[in-house]
Amino acid sequence: MRPGDRVFDVTYAEYDIVVSGGGVAGLTAAAVFGGAGFSVLCVDPAPPVMSREAEGSDLRTTAFLQPAQVLLERAGLWGRLASYATDLQVMRIVDAGGEIPAPRVVREFCASDISDQPFGWNLPNWLLRREMVAHLESLPGVTFLPGIGAVTLFTRETEARVGLSNGTRVRCRLVIAADGRNSPVREAAGVEVKTTRYGQKALAFAATHPIPHENVSTEIHRSGGPFTLVPLPDHDGRPSSAVVWMEEGPEAVRLADLPEAAFEAAMNTRSCHMFGPLTLASRRTVWPIISQMAERMYAERVALVAEAAHVVPPIGAQGLNMSLGDMRVLLELAEAAPERLGDRQMLETYHRRRHLEVRARVTGIDLLNRASMLRAQPLRDARAQALSAIYSLAPVRKTLMQMGLGARG
Repeated sequence: MRPGDRVFDVTYAEYDIVVSGGGVAGLTAAAVFGGAGFSVLCVDPAPPVMSREAEGSDLRTTAFLQPAQVLLERAGLWGRLASYATDLQVMRIVDAGGEIPAPRVVREFCASDISDQPFGWNLPNWLLRREMVAHLESLPGVTFLPGIGAVTLFTRETEARVGLSNGTRVRCRLVIAADGRNSPVREAAGVEVKTTRYGQKALAFAATHPIPHENVSTEIHRSGGPFTLVPLPDHDGRPSSAVVWMEEGPEAVRLADLPEAAFEAAMNTRSCHMFGPLTLASRRTVWPIISQMAERMYAERVALVAEAAHVVPPIGAQGLNMSLGDMRVLLELAEAAPERLGDRQMLETYHRRRHLEVRARVTGIDLLNRASMLRAQPLRDARAQALSAIYSLAPVRKTLMQMGLGARG
């Protein structure tokens, strides 16, 4: 895709907004703006995989924190999702960085300390896609074209023109780039990114265990990255959790290739047996871990959201919740002045309202990830002491919880 591509076909389909990307972020954007009365076209070159067992399904989960849940409710999505969601009432952080893999510091951050609601609600990504696509079908102003991508982009001060892979040409006032960390729209718009690579990968899978999770999300730190268990509904009559296990890249690949019995032995050692023996309950998927941030969150007639704008390691349920923060601000600006949809003033305001906060969160999560990777014993000891010190200060603990939910300082 080239920013200067010109399209000479005089026939264009017209929409207010074109959303490039049909992942959870893109589908949410289509629902949010379609529900607000804007005409929306959402495209993605890869049809969404909407079954847990299907090849290519995304076995990761998303924890929607309180502000994100409010936006989903506003968009009419939450009614479809609530019955599948698992409450996250407690965030437990465990340091297991001693000489042997066993818990030595356990601290719990309780939602009841700051709110009468859970921290958030956890849902599998494949299920989110299924329910979001079904919801879009009920919105008369939204068109979703899976299997079709944006291949050309031409913008000028008053509009954007997008060429699709099926030959259709579209004219709109705003293009929302929700097309991932390697965003073709961002590249076409000429926006640079800064990428940090950690040499890590994450294994994502589901496991069952004999000890109920009791709506507690547990993050276990030793070295290589956190081992996180996030509550899911029971599976085959047993308590179940989604697991994200971050490790140095070669070790993650080795683990992914282990026979099932050997893999289960390794994950039980790494989980410190906190939920009893874990049993693998899905296939294993592997994801690269990076931090990335766009130098700006807009270009002419283009708003960058989600991983097109920022990528963080999966720590603290911040990734998609930052993305929904992007959409919340865009929606506020669009509704406040619909006639300015996609113009320079709107997009510069969007950038100002989001960029500093996003940069602060990307920086903070980068530091947390580096701390979780520590191998040297004295540094791991210092990490454990820091966790205890932070937890012992109630005002600091509550402030960190509020910031984690998205409260602005």
